[in-house]
Amino acid sequence: MAKTAGQNAGCQCRRASHRAKAAVNCRLFRYNILVKAADFFTLPESLALFGSFFSPDVPPWEWLCKIGPALAVPAYETPPAVPGGVHIEGPVYLHPSVKLPHIATLIGPIWIGPGTKLLPGCFLRGNVLVGGNCVIGHNAEIKNSLLLDGVQAPHHPSIGDSILGNRAHLGAGVVLSNLRLDQKNICVRLPDETIDSGLRKFGAILGDNAEVGCNAVLNPGTLLGPRALVMPATAIGGYVPPATVACVRRRTTLLPRRD
Repeated sequence: MAKTAGQNAGCQCRRASHRAKAAVNCRLFRYNILVKAADFFTLPESLALFGSFFSPDVPPWEWLCKIGPALAVPAYETPPAVPGGVHIEGPVYLHPSVKLPHIATLIGPIWIGPGTKLLPGCFLRGNVLVGGNCVIGHNAEIKNSLLLDGVQAPHHPSIGDSILGNRAHLGAGVVLSNLRLDQKNICVRLPDETIDSGLRKFGAILGDNAEVGCNAVLNPGTLLGPRALVMPATAIGGYVPPATVACVRRRTTLLPRRD
């Protein structure tokens, strides 16, 4: 029996949908080494409570959408006595060994693991999940981000919609930019292909032991592999492979004064 026009249209739509899904699966298969969370970092024991939310086999930026649901799981208790200048709103968990400054703003949901140190003036404003033995610097601003164990961000960084792997380090004044100027979806630029992350806000992914020098700016959707290093005062985007240095070579000219 001949198919009607509606049936033909339906078949074409289903075939187009299958082709689109196959293309996505093929693309992720081709770049599975580059886009799997497991190739950037491993969730540490200090955050084992949240392990079911963070699969090692998905693209790492998918973890950003899991931070909020993960933070809805713990039963939050009133934090222990805090200095008078520490302002707390909403659900906030502070491990008893967390070191607090005399002034800070913590707007939940927030979960901070053992041995982490907060420096004066830090501003954590929702969906912030921090592992053990981290340093959150003075005047640091952090939102919707996951910091694994041993992260060092000691001097006024801006961290938004980002994931920092174990022992990642940010120099003074580092900015992890999380929003395009045109506010469109942020794309991940891999060596041979660009993938739409589906996210309008997406900062950076830093692998274990990655480092970013002072006053560097990472454009939205930047990926740094484990032990990748971005030199100071560098603006960069895209993907930096593991154990690779990203730098911009400039020539400095010295001239005599004319006065």
